[in-house]
Amino acid sequence: MRGNRFFSCQCLKPPALAVAATLGAIVLGTFSLVSASVQAQTPPDRLVIELTEDFHETLEANREHYRNNPEALKLEINERMRKHMDVEYAARLVLGRHGRGRSRDEIQRFADALASNLMNQYASRVLEFDTQNTVKVLPIAPDQDPRRTRVRTRLRLDNGSIMPIDFVLRLQGETWLFFDVIVEGISYVATYRTQIGEQINQLGFEQMVEGLEQGDVALEAGPS
Repeated sequence: MRGNRFFSCQCLKPPALAVAATLGAIVLGTFSLVSASVQAQTPPDRLVIELTEDFHETLEANREHYRNNPEALKLEINERMRKHMDVEYAARLVLGRHGRGRSRDEIQRFADALASNLMNQYASRVLEFDTQNTVKVLPIAPDQDPRRTRVRTRLRLDNGSIMPIDFVLRLQGETWLFFDVIVEGISYVATYRTQIGEQINQLGFEQMVEGLEQGDVALEAGPS
């Protein structure tokens, strides 16, 4: 559908966006919704459409399998996440000032622990989504940074209300990578930064990471 550049849209099924809404950063995670290497020539808004449609097909084809084998669902999401999530960059953003002076190995360990923690909490929610709802992917605003962009989407819920879910990406080499998702104006990176900062202030960096790894630290993914 074409029209005014700010209001024209394309409609698709919402599993990827629903995943983003509940897994929230699987932003380390959300996103997490990529199946194949996508080059920079693919516009970010088209990228979101293609990846969402692909994940929708995968979910619908394997819903019962995933329901009976939750570990298979976690592996599927994790594999997609690792391909096109800028995990290290997102982890540094979440850590904020607490990441200063940390080695790359420490940042990677934290990123892995956070992703695993959130996966264990939220992966099963993917199976609850009604894939008959529709999502509108709005065109990219023409004045955005060519190496960093925000793809705006609108998810229509069962009650008819609209939930804005925006993906934030940056261009690394020839590939667009996700590093944040914003649901109803709330950034998951910012949400986790606050919670992780509190844990570090209470426990210290090392104990915070160990708590994530062992499942002793529970994080909220933002609005449900």
